[in-house]
Amino acid sequence: MPNNEQFLLGYGERLTDRVAAPGGGGPPETPYSFDEAIKRLRGEVRSTSNALEGLPGAACPGNEAVAALTLHPQSLAKSFHPKKLLDNYGLRQVGSRPTELVPEKWTKKEEPRLSPSTTLFVAGDRDRFNDWAEEMSSEPSGVDPVIQRIEAISPFLLEDKLRNLERAEETLGGLLVEIVLHASQTSRYVVDSFIEYASSLGVETRSDKAIFASGLYFVPTEATEAQLSELGKFSFMRAARPLSKMRSTPQVERSSPLSSEYTSTLPPKEPVDDSIRVAIFDGGFPSSSPLAPWVRSFTTKDLGAAVPELEDHGHDVTSALLFGTLEPGVSPRSPLCEVDHYRVLDDASGTDPYELYDVLRRIKDVLDQNEYNFVNLSLGPSVSIEDDDVHPWTAVLDGHLADGKTLMSVAVGNNGEHSDSLSRRIQVPADCINGFALGAADSSRAGWAKAAYSATGPGRSPGYVKPDVLDFGGTLTEPFLVYQSNTPGQLAWTQGTSFASPSALGRALSMRAHFGDRLTPLGIRALLVQSADHREQERREVGWGRLPSNLDEIVSCGDGQVRVLYQGELHPGQYLRARLPLPSEELLGKVGITATFCFATETDPEDPGSYSRAGLDITFRPHSGNFKDESAVDPKTDSFFKRGDWDTERALRTDAQKWETTLRASRSKLGRSLREPVFDIHYNARSNGGMAQGPKAIPYSLVVDVESKRTADLYDRVANTYAGRLEALQPIVAIPASARARIS
Repeated sequence: MPNNEQFLLGYGERLTDRVAAPGGGGPPETPYSFDEAIKRLRGEVRSTSNALEGLPGAACPGNEAVAALTLHPQSLAKSFHPKKLLDNYGLRQVGSRPTELVPEKWTKKEEPRLSPSTTLFVAGDRDRFNDWAEEMSSEPSGVDPVIQRIEAISPFLLEDKLRNLERAEETLGGLLVEIVLHASQTSRYVVDSFIEYASSLGVETRSDKAIFASGLYFVPTEATEAQLSELGKFSFMRAARPLSKMRSTPQVERSSPLSSEYTSTLPPKEPVDDSIRVAIFDGGFPSSSPLAPWVRSFTTKDLGAAVPELEDHGHDVTSALLFGTLEPGVSPRSPLCEVDHYRVLDDASGTDPYELYDVLRRIKDVLDQNEYNFVNLSLGPSVSIEDDDVHPWTAVLDGHLADGKTLMSVAVGNNGEHSDSLSRRIQVPADCINGFALGAADSSRAGWAKAAYSATGPGRSPGYVKPDVLDFGGTLTEPFLVYQSNTPGQLAWTQGTSFASPSALGRALSMRAHFGDRLTPLGIRALLVQSADHREQERREVGWGRLPSNLDEIVSCGDGQVRVLYQGELHPGQYLRARLPLPSEELLGKVGITATFCFATETDPEDPGSYSRAGLDITFRPHSGNFKDESAVDPKTDSFFKRGDWDTERALRTDAQKWETTLRASRSKLGRSLREPVFDIHYNARSNGGMAQGPKAIPYSLVVDVESKRTADLYDRVANTYAGRLEALQPIVAIPASARARIS
């Protein structure tokens, strides 16, 4: 290893300080006057109350019902949330759903146009809805002024609950569907009432398979269309949608042995770091495999017999994580660590319609009982994500990943060649905002593109940029090579996102093995995103880009370059000023700055449009000596993270980007325009789209690259300027030459 290696600089958090909040302006203009709002909505509140009164008593647990309240498109900020209005009538929000509408009027000069908004689902005693209607008619002056920010109020209609039932599988008993209720562990009376109501209609719910996730309850059910129409009257029912199945092992991912002349000698059996804990959840691992010395195989509870085809898939996924794609005639480097492989599939796979609930529960039980910093999922439900509802797999796994202590790589699916654009979208749970969604590139060489089979984005907002990145996944012309499961050293070829995902996780393991726990899982994720190359390809195709195969491109700096990693915590309401790593001397010519922010957060699955509970307002101040005027306290701002960098395909709510858990952008500035540049970072906390009560601190990571082609010694200058604060992250284990040349 060269003595003059310029490894990335760590401890960037030492360049941060808390600062006071900047001054704000006055309250924004409301779209309607108070009198206009009362006049517009008086009749809607009355008709909603009447409709709720017309529901069957058995469909309203505790005499409670749910109505839909749609916000004006200009009133989506958490400060405009109508909680006080709801509190006045004993009502509460139980969920929400993103929507689009043309408002009757707005404060902009142009004519109102189709715009994104949010419909809140509001629950309470039916008598209190009537009280609201009475006050709107008799004493409207007592109504909270936030009524001016509401566009419409209506019952939660049946047609908004029955979704895509034409796609549901038909059985002798009706349609196989998933019922979603607005109910949490603390509102079991809603679940009990629903089960009783369903039974009265002759519908048996599979409550033994049901799953709670935050404020939602998911239960598989078999019912006729007529029964579903009656079930839809249950006031807390959010949706009835087709029951999804687990992904089968597609033909594209079934490995085929190469001829005996293609071999790769197995490496020494000692792993680089036996303290790293990584788990794979898949179809099982054959005990006769030559990879057995590096694998601890577990069978989760309540499993039937193993299936050889599924075990082969699990074996190939494990080979991809341990070694990446192999090269004939070349022995790979020693495995970075041992792998815990959990079999979660059995001989019921493909035949049990309720399998996905059992598989998710098996995964959750393992994660609840064990601490893993790294996890791979190359399986999941065979269903593309939806914009306005969250799948139980996504909700449960995002909840586990909310502390930022686990990097979970998730294969996005091999449905990228589907004729329907919606069906080509990434598959659940690749939409986890705290997960790391992997698509497949068609080559490990230059000139690569997305593999045709690899699913496409965008993800849901927040979580819009999905897949996060691509890694090589193999094609027919450039296959992904794995070890055969029964003959030591013999190779097989395959392709699929199932192998791109563990291969990328292997890159993360390599960084952890060589640099130790100074790199957190969240910091590793930020470094991977920062180093991905998108080659100017569409975000929905490649996410942030393809990962480099050369480890040096992630952890080393060349001439005229410096990379700094910041890792720490953000506290609610805090303004943190992060100084960017520029030397004290002015730089000549153009200076490139690239930054990636990653953070982990708790989520609200019942509120897809307000899914993340945390968000960042990031303000760039490039020059400490430039002020707007003499009274200004803080230097002038300039744009850095712009909506146009990531949202080029559809109109999204204007504050959407702040709630994204991953942001990356690049800017080019003249050296003379930069002096002590900083990011001012404000952590916003919300809950169910409104103000948060008792929000938690969140972990974050930030990677900043600075490039100055006219400053060959930039790395040394920055290291000298911040000596004693920034430190080069030297490997604790030497990086072998094979890792420098290629890690796949």
